[in-house]
Amino acid sequence: IPQMVMAGFLPFSAIYIELYYIFASVWGHKVYTIYSILFIVFIILVIVTAFITIALTYFQLAVEDHEWWWRAVLCGGSTGCFIYGYCFYYYYARSDMSGFMQTSFFFGYMWTICYGFFLMLGNIGFRASKLFVMHIYKAIKCE
Repeated sequence: IPQMVMAGFLPFSAIYIELYYIFASVWGHKVYTIYSILFIVFIILVIVTAFITIALTYFQLAVEDHEWWWRAVLCGGSTGCFIYGYCFYYYYARSDMSGFMQTSFFFGYMWTICYGFFLMLGNIGFRASKLFVMHIYKAIKCE
């Protein structure tokens, strides 16, 4: 669990500032106009997620724990949990929404989006770790 917290926090810190602008445009009826910055932040998110997951997989393999598959998925996807945590902050501190319908609509849709981020980033983490493991085990000479 500490690995998953660290693996989720570092990519989340890379996208934290842009999340406010995205949430303000989706839920606050403001116009978002800097799509090039959003694309750059997305690329940074993918790269940081891949590298952090590879590093944690290396640490796991170094202590001879070779069951890295699901941990790579969970470490990569844990950023989605941090994004969902940010939803609570945004809803209670930044938005003017209230009432049962708005609350259920906001948290329902955001859970679906965060689950999609969990699956996407978990897939990226798994594939990056798989490429890394295949590369390092291909270099081993067995005689």
